[in-house]
Amino acid sequence: MMAVVTTGNGGYDKLVYRAEPTPVPEEGEVLLRVLAAGVNNTEINTRLGWYSSTVTADTQSTADVQSEKGEQKEDGGWNKATPFPFIQGTDCCGEVVAFGTGVTADLMGKRVLVRACMRPNGYDTMDNVWMASDFDGAFAQYVKVPASEIFSVSCDWSDAELATIPCAYGTSENMLHRAQVSAGDTVLVAGASGGVGSATVQLAKRRGARVIAITSPSKMDDLTALGADQVVARNTDLREALGDESVDVVVDNVAGDQFPQMLKVLKRGGRLVSSGAIAGPIVALDMRDMYLKDITLIGSTAWDAPVFPNLVGYIERGEIRPLLAKTFALKDIATAQEEFLKKQHLGNFVLIPPQD
Repeated sequence: MMAVVTTGNGGYDKLVYRAEPTPVPEEGEVLLRVLAAGVNNTEINTRLGWYSSTVTADTQSTADVQSEKGEQKEDGGWNKATPFPFIQGTDCCGEVVAFGTGVTADLMGKRVLVRACMRPNGYDTMDNVWMASDFDGAFAQYVKVPASEIFSVSCDWSDAELATIPCAYGTSENMLHRAQVSAGDTVLVAGASGGVGSATVQLAKRRGARVIAITSPSKMDDLTALGADQVVARNTDLREALGDESVDVVVDNVAGDQFPQMLKVLKRGGRLVSSGAIAGPIVALDMRDMYLKDITLIGSTAWDAPVFPNLVGYIERGEIRPLLAKTFALKDIATAQEEFLKKQHLGNFVLIPPQD
């Protein structure tokens, strides 16, 4: 099969399109023909070694450094070693074409989504592994995964549209689930035009929340059309625009310099939930804001049990819609990631492998 192999930490030269052995499913596993694979910050950050504790800059600055130096990070895979060389690709829409022992034959031929965040030790512990960070993923013609992690979806969406869902919408739904967002809440979404941000606008609205979206001026109309009740331009003074203690929940995957304002606009007893920090992981935190206002800070990586089944239900009932920004051939992954980092799109990019 043809695949993109990430050979180490560094620039786009670490993405090598080449022939690799087709995986063979073992007990409890299925082999999927990859129909479409989404592009995410996660793959870029892993290639850059951004998850290393030695990195303190934003994703774009780290990309600039790595394109020149290609520094290897021993702890670059979410503060542990990354299994280079390996195949990335967290988002997968695929078709079941083979299976190992212990898997029922009725899965054959099903179009499925893969739950990329897996809880191998159950949901009583936060232990988790991720397809394409801990083992080979979907930037290939075929991928093998545990049969327990695939979900058949009945809908009229295209393969590429389905591939926009797993990572971005799973991450978003998990944050909203953890923060217990419900009808009547006011939710502030930072980075609202990105994959996770735009998913959060839809999913929070679906829960009956009032949504305030932060985005660039050029995308404000798009976010309004998506359902945001109020849109604020990026780098706006949030305290001036919204007022102190004006929102119940902040969903912040941006962090960086604007983080202190997020705590100011949270109401007493408010919740801030995050699963990323694209503008920089090191932030200023005034502890008085947190404890005097009884604020809850929520980290969100390991997906909880209801999250992925919820998403499948939303799709099948027509409660959300895909935001497919653009498709690329798998071999053009470097072009896709370079354009992705410009952050000029709304929604998700998707790679299409060659089909047999």
